Amino acid sequence: MTTARMTIAEAVTSLLRDGMPVRFEAYDGSTAGPRDAGIGLELLNERGLSYLLTAPGDLGMARAYVSGDLVVHGVHPGDPYPALVVLMNHLRFRTPSAREAVTIVKGLGLGTLRPPSPPPQESLPRWRRAVEGLRHSKGRDAEVISHHYDVSNRFYEMVLGPSMTYTCAVFPTREATLEEAQTEKYDLICRKLNLQAGQRLLDVGCGWGGMVRHAAREYGVRALGVTLSVQQASWAKEAIDREGLSDLAEVRHLDYRDVVETGFDAVSSIGLTEHIGVRNYPAYFSHLRDRLRPQGRLLNHCITRPHNRRQMIGSFLDRYVFPDGELTGSGRIITEAQDVGLEVMHEENFRLHYALTLAGWNRNLRDHWDECVAEVGEGTARVWGLYMAGSRLAFERNQIQLHHVLATRTSDVGEDGFPLRPRW
Repeated sequence: MTTARMTIAEAVTSLLRDGMPVRFEAYDGSTAGPRDAGIGLELLNERGLSYLLTAPGDLGMARAYVSGDLVVHGVHPGDPYPALVVLMNHLRFRTPSAREAVTIVKGLGLGTLRPPSPPPQESLPRWRRAVEGLRHSKGRDAEVISHHYDVSNRFYEMVLGPSMTYTCAVFPTREATLEEAQTEKYDLICRKLNLQAGQRLLDVGCGWGGMVRHAAREYGVRALGVTLSVQQASWAKEAIDREGLSDLAEVRHLDYRDVVETGFDAVSSIGLTEHIGVRNYPAYFSHLRDRLRPQGRLLNHCITRPHNRRQMIGSFLDRYVFPDGELTGSGRIITEAQDVGLEVMHEENFRLHYALTLAGWNRNLRDHWDECVAEVGEGTARVWGLYMAGSRLAFERNQIQLHHVLATRTSDVGEDGFPLRPRW
């Protein structure tokens, strides 16, 4: 007795609760969904089908999309946000029974269950990375930071724009440009830290040195930045020399845990906390506290959850974007800062600002698509378009947030260094 063949469209449709919201076409000639849909999905080959079947969820779809086996029609690959909105709103999968699953697999052919090799852009799974080093050890952190940040400085220049700033901007108005918003972000942090000429600033996880250069140029601060990315440090050093700031600003290729200097007037951490692991927060905040003089200030800027549970990021982001990334809520961050003796003075949520920031980065990628593909390859460019558009949607829907937490190293006699009503 032979099992009747099942078309790919039939198999996919059988797993949906409310039908196919977009036009779907498969390499076997089968179709599903409305013919006049503005968004279309086209599955080009059996490898793409195997990706979908052997890694259900976002990882399988990402593998098929990054490899070019799954094409999204109706949107630009540099900004697939409109397609993600439709799929998020209307694509509802159900869990098949064991009998249904066997029928579907037999109908499609058992060969589709052989996992293909993942695309080259994919990092090792967590368990494989664990074999090569403890999570958040210095060696493993250096490796995963390199995976994400040492892509290509030229690529980042095209996507991020002239500011070379890869963290949430602060938009004074919705009409502000991305560059204006990034400048406002750095200046807001400088104002919250109450930076004054001649003071010393430590910026941990400094990226391409945007905060270091802004503080030195606009506030006359002697600023030290550290980053685990070789390419970031090289670019930042050149920018410092180009802007004539070498007497005030310095960027080192260094783990923040290896900074031994103390007595800083202020410490900024902009986009580093996501990489260090929630269990390491006590050591992290203790180290930054010990870098400060009494009454010195710390500004911690990081992506957060809308709850305070420790949570690893999803499979796609972990494999393709931020290996070992971990998020929690602002309450947990505040608690950990307080528990090492820092006094938390202020916190602020910039969730919607990050959605606007990501929209700007997607526009830049779309507008420089051919150059970006030439620089890093189409697969990597697709990863970036997908991850930024998906992250934008997550910020808009309050699945993730972005918080500033401002704290001070209050002295033993209770002097915090703040005016009675601070203004920034």
